[in-house]
Amino acid sequence: MRAAVFEEAGPAAVLQIVERDTPPVGAGEVRVRIVLSAVNPTDTGTRAGRGVPDGVAPPRVPNQDGAGLVDAVGDGVHGLEPGDRVWVWDAAYARANGTAQELVVLPRRQVVRMNDGVPFEVGAALGIPALTAHRCLTLASDGPARLGPGALDGRTVLVAGGAGAVGNAAIQLAKWAGATVLTTVSSKEKGDLAAAAGADAVINYREEDVVARVKELAPGGVQVVVEVNTENLRTDLSVIAPGGNIGIYVAGEVTIPSFKAMLKNVSLDFVLTYTTTTEEKDNAVAAVAEAVDAGAFRVGEEAGLPIVRFPFEQVSAAHEAVEQHVVGKVVIDVTQP
Repeated sequence: MRAAVFEEAGPAAVLQIVERDTPPVGAGEVRVRIVLSAVNPTDTGTRAGRGVPDGVAPPRVPNQDGAGLVDAVGDGVHGLEPGDRVWVWDAAYARANGTAQELVVLPRRQVVRMNDGVPFEVGAALGIPALTAHRCLTLASDGPARLGPGALDGRTVLVAGGAGAVGNAAIQLAKWAGATVLTTVSSKEKGDLAAAAGADAVINYREEDVVARVKELAPGGVQVVVEVNTENLRTDLSVIAPGGNIGIYVAGEVTIPSFKAMLKNVSLDFVLTYTTTTEEKDNAVAAVAEAVDAGAFRVGEEAGLPIVRFPFEQVSAAHEAVEQHVVGKVVIDVTQP
């Protein structure tokens, strides 16, 4: 089989496609034929040597997320059989083998079946973005531990960066769960994408006063903020409702106006999907799988998340596209379904 490998950390050019033996399947494991491998910023960071520390040194096959078909199952595996359409998560975390290869073997828990009609593009777009979004939306002590229809009824959510992959997932999952969703963007084009994802109101922060606009739309404040930029904290604290939660899923230096946060008894929560608890991860996977099979999670420009495709031979170019902040979801065509 073919695999994209980096022998040492470095720029995207360190990725090389090599031939490897078909990996065996052990007890409790599933071998997946990857149709689409997705590229996230954390994937390019790991390849460059600045990713989340997980104790695994090169050589490595990158990419956490992907979708494909079950190729084989090991002893003790239930609920999956060869030919099933699946999506996978955290494939390359604390492991040397991610989804940028034709076949990957994973523990059963990390392989999720999806309905036959669900496009592989949807499955590849889940993983890190959707599981991160789910955690940000379920941080409140009085909120749901798992999203589902009606779980966020009566709540207003502010999603920063609604045209990004996590932002798009947060909008779609929050709407599926019954929330009113406001989002911020930096351009009309990105605003169109956020609206396509289902946001109730889109605020261009380059042209509008975000605080004034949010207070107009949600006079009592928003209950949850899904935040992609720590520089927005002053704005977030101005619009958050008393007792609200701000979920921050990006690394960066943080200056906190603590008295402002204290006055409202606001909680600031820092989210990294890799290190959430087993219960939190299981709840997120189950909820995302339910939303997907219900048709509530879509991709493509018409759903606010353009798909940017690369052939397997251009895996380096796919990584470079993510590093250049291309708008949309970057996926690599690994095998034919």
